[in-house]
Amino acid sequence: MSVRVHKLAKELGLTSKDLIERLRKLKVDVKGHMSALDDATAEIVRHELEDQMKSPGQKPVLKEPKAKKTLKTLKVHMPLSVKEFSLRLGVKPSELIMRLMSKGHLANINQNLQEDIVRGIAEEYGYNIEKPPSIEEEILEEIRSKEEEGKNVIRPPVVTFMGHVDHGKTSLLDYIRKSNVVKKEKGGITQHIGAYQVKLAKGAVTFLDTPGHEAFTAMRARGANATDVVVLIVAADDGIMPQTIEAIDHSRAAGVPIVVAVNKCDLASANVDKVKKQLSQHDLMSEDWGGKTITIPVSAKTGEGIGNLLEMLLLEAELLELEANPDAHARGIVIEGKLSGGRGVVSTLLVKNGTLRVGDVILSGLHYGRIKAMVDDKGEKIEEAPPSTPVEVLGLSGVPQAGDEFFEVKDEKKAKTLSSLKQTQEKEELLAGKTSRISLDQLYDSIKKGILKELKIILKGDVVGSIEALERSLEGLSTKEISLKVIHSAVGNITESDIMLAIASNALVMGFHVKMEPKAQTTSEKEKVDVRLYNIIYEAIADTKAAMEGMLEPITKDIFQGRAEVRQVFRVSKVGTIAGSYVLKGKIPRNAKARLLRNKKVIFEGKISSLKHFKDDIKEARENFECGIGLQGHDDIKQGDIVEVYIEEKTTRRL
Repeated sequence: MSVRVHKLAKELGLTSKDLIERLRKLKVDVKGHMSALDDATAEIVRHELEDQMKSPGQKPVLKEPKAKKTLKTLKVHMPLSVKEFSLRLGVKPSELIMRLMSKGHLANINQNLQEDIVRGIAEEYGYNIEKPPSIEEEILEEIRSKEEEGKNVIRPPVVTFMGHVDHGKTSLLDYIRKSNVVKKEKGGITQHIGAYQVKLAKGAVTFLDTPGHEAFTAMRARGANATDVVVLIVAADDGIMPQTIEAIDHSRAAGVPIVVAVNKCDLASANVDKVKKQLSQHDLMSEDWGGKTITIPVSAKTGEGIGNLLEMLLLEAELLELEANPDAHARGIVIEGKLSGGRGVVSTLLVKNGTLRVGDVILSGLHYGRIKAMVDDKGEKIEEAPPSTPVEVLGLSGVPQAGDEFFEVKDEKKAKTLSSLKQTQEKEELLAGKTSRISLDQLYDSIKKGILKELKIILKGDVVGSIEALERSLEGLSTKEISLKVIHSAVGNITESDIMLAIASNALVMGFHVKMEPKAQTTSEKEKVDVRLYNIIYEAIADTKAAMEGMLEPITKDIFQGRAEVRQVFRVSKVGTIAGSYVLKGKIPRNAKARLLRNKKVIFEGKISSLKHFKDDIKEARENFECGIGLQGHDDIKQGDIVEVYIEEKTTRRL
């Protein structure tokens, strides 16, 4: 078989004259465009000329692709319905639906389209899709720019009282406010989340009055940072109790400084030193014992030490350098939301920055509204609320969640649109069952994505000894990639408080010989918190260890298979360069990896793309046999090169 010069020229995109000149430079004897070249010569010529045309400085001779048409920019917000998309493209909805059907997408006129589909269709119509800033981004940017314009001033600190039941949280707050909340409320237990501001000679302090630390953590679990300082109330006669330890763990999880108030110091059975000793066992060493924790003996009954406590809170606030800009758009935290029969939606808000006024439009979570009325903590109507001021407002479209952030929006239409979009998004996420909670099953993926560097665990058990043993064993599994930390451990069943702490800290909950309380079960299922219950201590360790080992990269070892010497190089069209080799040692398997060595230096490392004996494909070539070796994506092979072949063996890493 042979190939005519003019046909080869056409194939290469050259004129016959140009090809003849090139052939003569390659010392191929041709007389004219009708001259014939044998297949072997034609193949060599084809390869050499293709290399020349690829080399730098050579003018391209192949046909250039047609220049792409410049696309117009189309800015659209996602999600986008078929009807809106057709209007933006300037085509009939029926035409757009037909085009979508041709691409395998069935959609009606009101259906929202996925972003990749919108981009693909828009390109066909000559448009490049760009997403403008979202409505929320526009609003937040407006808020940020307004914050930068004004001048910051010192704002009052926001303080939360936490501690064990009956240790005097509400009584102490009542004394500070000079009112009698305790007697008004059933059983002396706070029935709602409230917020109160106390004016002092040197400044003001805002107190959050909560029914326990669960509410505090519920706010943090939704991303809020309402509290600046936590006052831990410990009774001088009882000392540290289980709920006190939970309060410490909740405060630390939130990263909030702790001031300790040792209450009931007026009692004959009071033992302040005993309380300080117990606090030191939880890394809360009192200042007068050489530590850093402010510890103040107080009495809610006589008022002893309360003045000192308030001074210390103002001092702590100074150290924190709390500032706000009263001229900025108002933003802050929702403390409480409820539905009142005669007043509608009533929301308790804490202004963190800016000044909130009657008539302002605010957006909070899924809801928005114009403020119709505003009442302060004394029950008096007010027109405006500066930073760190708690207020009760009317006018939101729905009941916001405790801990939701609120911010002022100048454009009511934008607020309504964003509220509608968020509600739609929440419905879609609920239907899809999406969750961002960590679980042992998702541990590896979380590490890979860089989401998780520390695995936090909440541990509950039947006896202290078992908890301590399990805690030591779990924390001993820490590696360089991830550390395990037990952020809270206690004796007793798994409570709703444990689940709320897990939500706030993105932690796992482990129980040993304990059960889950009904409320905890409901909350864990709703919030998708991973709760593991064990009866055998080794099963808990084994589960965690297996998840950790699955996260570790396996140990890779190269196992030598064979070595071959390149004795001749062949260049094959549409295949590439083939190394005609002689197997010096071992064997050359087809599915192995190879290194190409030249003068004892590795110049290529990768896969074997082909292995042949003459024209036949073979699975392996043995010692003292010849073979043709193709290296995937590599053509720079020379006579005398050495091909070393190996397979990778992966071994699971063990802790």
